[in-house]
Amino acid sequence: MNGKGSLKRLQLSNFKLDTLLNITQAINENLSTEGLLRHYEKIIREDLGIGKVILYSYNNAWQCILSSGIKDESYKEIVVENDLLHFREITNITTMKQPKLATFDVVIPVFHKAMPLAYLLLGDIEEERDGISPVIKHLHFFQTLTNIIVVAIENKRLYNEHVQQESIRKEMELASRMQTNLIPNPDSLPNNEFLYVAAYYQPHFEIGGDYYDCLKLNNDEYGFCIADVSGKGMSAALIMSNFQASLRALFTTEITLNELATRLNSIVMINTNGEKFITVFLAKYNTKTRKFHYINAGHIPPVFLSCKKVIRYLKEGCTGFGMLNEIPKITVGTLIIEPGSKLFLCTDGLVEMENENNVEFGFSEIERYLESEDSIDNSIWKIIQRLNIYKGRKPFFDDISVLAIKFL
Repeated sequence: MNGKGSLKRLQLSNFKLDTLLNITQAINENLSTEGLLRHYEKIIREDLGIGKVILYSYNNAWQCILSSGIKDESYKEIVVENDLLHFREITNITTMKQPKLATFDVVIPVFHKAMPLAYLLLGDIEEERDGISPVIKHLHFFQTLTNIIVVAIENKRLYNEHVQQESIRKEMELASRMQTNLIPNPDSLPNNEFLYVAAYYQPHFEIGGDYYDCLKLNNDEYGFCIADVSGKGMSAALIMSNFQASLRALFTTEITLNELATRLNSIVMINTNGEKFITVFLAKYNTKTRKFHYINAGHIPPVFLSCKKVIRYLKEGCTGFGMLNEIPKITVGTLIIEPGSKLFLCTDGLVEMENENNVEFGFSEIERYLESEDSIDNSIWKIIQRLNIYKGRKPFFDDISVLAIKFL
């Protein structure tokens, strides 16, 4: 008998070593999650003679990743948090009065330190298998095997998630570079005997939903635009990219601002199905006549400072683009620009930024720095510095864009 017992123990030890080696090789060969679970199921059911197997694993929520040998779906009523989470060690549950677990013999919890990783339920255990019986005495092997499998599956999930995130990150970087190319570089903006234009852009995410532009329409006319799409992230950036392409295609000397606004509204409405809208400020400036025509389509009103230090907010216009199928009324504002006047356009990420007391930044600092003798560039820089101090530890909540003009 001693010889037979020693032989069985040797066989079982060899079986365990071979099994762990095979599982390790399967993991190293990058076997799929489904393949690992099939391998695991074969070991438990065919090699070790277990009739019923249920394996629960945690991935943001508890879920059943393997069920085998179950003839009905009563196991779906098991709720890990209520029925299994209190088990801290291998437990024979045949004598326990838990109806949901009645068809199983053993629960095997798998922990990493104090955190539960998995729960294994076994039922219909054969105890007299040649060479490896009795299985019931070797449940710690099941625990070790399950730990290896569950950790391998989790590592695969994390790796795949990392690969996916890396792919998304690269796509976002590409999208960010493409969007940066769509927004004029501040160095490319007009700086001549008629006007000096400066700008600032800070997306909330890698890509944003703000846009500004300055277009030379002919030798005497310039077009200006600043816009902000509702929402943030990729969808906002795609909508704004389409808007930019449409604006540049339509904004010519011949088109009136009224017609431009009407056509852009239709395009935004078609592209967004009314689910998003864009606030826009459009303007045309003629350097010979010094006439400045504009439409404010629901945007933060630009601050205009005349050469006589009189401040005016440019509000005339219409509703934002994409809010209505047809804009009911469009009002075109007109200014005669005198030399030395300044115009400051921005998006709401600047003026609506709150401090730690939930008070908005507002326009007072903008007015103060516009009235100073600083250059437009320095005024923008100082306003942004004041904003950073003002917000304190609060994070930025939106994109910030600034387009500032000094008329010469």
